Amino acid sequence: MSNPAHYIPNDVADIVRHIYVHIPFCARICPYCAFYKELLDRSQTQRFCEALLSELGQQAKDRHLLPSTIYFGGGTPTALTTAQLEFLLGGFSKALDLSELIEWTTEANPGSVSAGKSALLRRLGINRISLGIQSWDDGLLKLLGREHNAKQGEESFAIFRNAGFSNINVDLMFGLPGQTIQQWQSTLERTVSLGPEHISTYCLTYEEDTDFFLRHTSGEFRQNSDADAEFFEMTMSILEAAGYEHYEISNYARPGFRSAHNRAYWSGSDYLGIGPSAFSTVGMSRWQNVSDFRAYSDAVLSGKSMISSVEHLTAEMKRAERIALGLRTIDGTPSKLLEVFPNETREFVRLGLLEEARGSFLLTRAGKALADSVAEAFV
Repeated sequence: MSNPAHYIPNDVADIVRHIYVHIPFCARICPYCAFYKELLDRSQTQRFCEALLSELGQQAKDRHLLPSTIYFGGGTPTALTTAQLEFLLGGFSKALDLSELIEWTTEANPGSVSAGKSALLRRLGINRISLGIQSWDDGLLKLLGREHNAKQGEESFAIFRNAGFSNINVDLMFGLPGQTIQQWQSTLERTVSLGPEHISTYCLTYEEDTDFFLRHTSGEFRQNSDADAEFFEMTMSILEAAGYEHYEISNYARPGFRSAHNRAYWSGSDYLGIGPSAFSTVGMSRWQNVSDFRAYSDAVLSGKSMISSVEHLTAEMKRAERIALGLRTIDGTPSKLLEVFPNETREFVRLGLLEEARGSFLLTRAGKALADSVAEAFV
């Protein structure tokens, strides 16, 4: 990326329909997480919420925002108090035309929700919850540094259901140190029994700047690709048998409940990132906000740039991203995008990892287990 710019790129006049908001606060720092996050500091959260609304107001003046999706991620958005959530959500409703909004998601961690808070979220426009369960095994939850146990996870799910939420995602993780295939089967079956509309399953990756990465490099934790493949195969079998559509490598949904926000990312749509560390991609520009919530708040509230870096995208970069992300989805990648890779495409078809259908190339069932390796050949 280039040196930080002191302006917000605005190289196209198109409508921006997708907004991501990063709320970095966590009650506890999980040792595997590489996203920008900070321990919750109640003395700073109100000022931070004011900064988010200030940035949103600036962006709304500079470009045409007509969101069809909004996604509050983190961190833990529900770590904010009920009053702060009301202030923030109300501010978004006032600043934006929400007449075309179809999906407004917030991430939530078990233990950070209450009946009152969930009812407020529902009343103020949130219509989709992404609940960070990760596991139903208390031992594995402790290893992951989670602040909840399995019982609290089920209680939080019930709280959201009772508040009227009919679109709930459950996040799960596999490939954990010491995790057995029996534990993973139990986690999948327990999740299915709750009946969420959407399930996301992620294989643990050892990211730099995390405690898990240090334990991995020291040899304490080891990655087992064969075991990970077995976990992945079991996930497909159990969730598809339960009626979930495997519409992206890590994501499964009941009919009609695919994530509209994530599908926009995967299809290469423009999106705007609000908050510290958030990325935006609009037209041929990509930029990232500074990854420090105090510096971010100071800059925004004083009318200065909060951008830390700007990148100009090329047509080749956009095509490579579209291929790699498209291959991860049930829709695949349009065949015309792979015309410049005839040898690679033919070889993957010969190996039974790709197949052509409806004018696109799709990963086969065998190919899904090797999605990253296939995508790398086209980047």
